[in-house]
Amino acid sequence: MEFERRRHDHSHMNIAPLVDVVFLLLLFFMLTSHLMQEPAIKIKLPESKTAESQKDDIKTIYISKEGDIFYKDVKVSLRDLQGMIKGSLKGDESDFVRIKADKESDVGVLVSVIDEVRLAGVKNYSIMTERRY
Repeated sequence: MEFERRRHDHSHMNIAPLVDVVFLLLLFFMLTSHLMQEPAIKIKLPESKTAESQKDDIKTIYISKEGDIFYKDVKVSLRDLQGMIKGSLKGDESDFVRIKADKESDVGVLVSVIDEVRLAGVKNYSIMTERRY
């Protein structure tokens, strides 16, 4: 007597190659995401809990909504700004400049002002904002 062999059709799928592909894609995107960072302007803000600032010691640049630039409450042009900042610097690491720009002012003017501040030799500057409640 001859017995008929049963055929066993396996209905499961081997997912090992799929896991390998997913792992390689994950690795690829993790490595390339660090290489594609947007350029940014680095701002170094001072850190202190007990420091008291003196109003005469802090230089402030204001940018109005229309794009007018004021340094120490005097209206200046963009090309004269660097010279005025250099004239009021002490020449040491404690030089600090605040930039207060209107929220509707042009970003290009703000970036140009930051460039002039950096070209004047100021390493410590901050862009002031208002706290949102």
